Amino acid sequence: MKKYLSYSVEVQEAMKTGKPIVALESTIISHGMPYPQNVKTAREVEQIVRDNGAVPATIALINGQIKVGLSDEELEMFGNSQGVAKASRRDLAYLLATKQLGATTVAATMICADLANIRIFVTGGIGGVHRGAEMTMDISADLEELAQTNVAVICAGAKSILDIGLTLEYLETKGVPVVGYGTDMLPAFYTPESEFAVNFRADTPQTVADMLRVKWDLHLKGGAVIANPIPSEDAINKESIDKIIQQALLEAEKNGIKGKDVTPFMLGKVKELTEGRSLDANIALVKNNAVIGAQIAVAFHS
Repeated sequence: MKKYLSYSVEVQEAMKTGKPIVALESTIISHGMPYPQNVKTAREVEQIVRDNGAVPATIALINGQIKVGLSDEELEMFGNSQGVAKASRRDLAYLLATKQLGATTVAATMICADLANIRIFVTGGIGGVHRGAEMTMDISADLEELAQTNVAVICAGAKSILDIGLTLEYLETKGVPVVGYGTDMLPAFYTPESEFAVNFRADTPQTVADMLRVKWDLHLKGGAVIANPIPSEDAINKESIDKIIQQALLEAEKNGIKGKDVTPFMLGKVKELTEGRSLDANIALVKNNAVIGAQIAVAFHS
């Protein structure tokens, strides 16, 4: 297995000296934002992790290897490449065997982080049960990964293009704890709250770290969702975003867009309909998650 893992110098040094490490995904770079904003944001997020006492490990598939931590040149190359494959669990083996560039989703980043013994992962929002899934069975692999892989995911809740109620039901069935960081309500990505309650509330990084330690000490397999609300000054009005999402969903259905193509289409359409405000919100919430995720990683390793 070790031949497939390649660590950046910074991550190698952190592993040797026992520094806390935070995993970061690469789909947000290749599929979530346009160039050069994607690379700029990725660098800023990495620096936020460093500023809060941890070491960033952006994960991507390059030339038959799982890169755990990207050099500045690799980050630039990756963010500027066309046709990068979107990699989930089912895609990892094929993309590595054929040496294609692959951007790791939440599920794939969790797998790679687990292989590298990294327990804390920061992202924007998790995937989940898509609206209308009772007919289409369109359910993100992120949820199954959370059920079986020992990595905590710090996020701004589930993406608001999803059926949040059904997503929570699925997570409950799989025994995945959903923890609100400083909130009793589940954040809905672009907005700091939804109509759904979280399972537990934690107000400090230490509380989250202690819970994770106990969970894995007891061999309770699987991850945890640490739902950290978008700062109110960066949020989008709930009624406004709900209307825009409905419009985007109708367009997706009309154009026959399905499966893993739904999320990038929806995010692009929402960006267009909000005149770029959704992208600004996305960047703000990822940066906010990086602060909390790094603090949790520090507490977890103390």
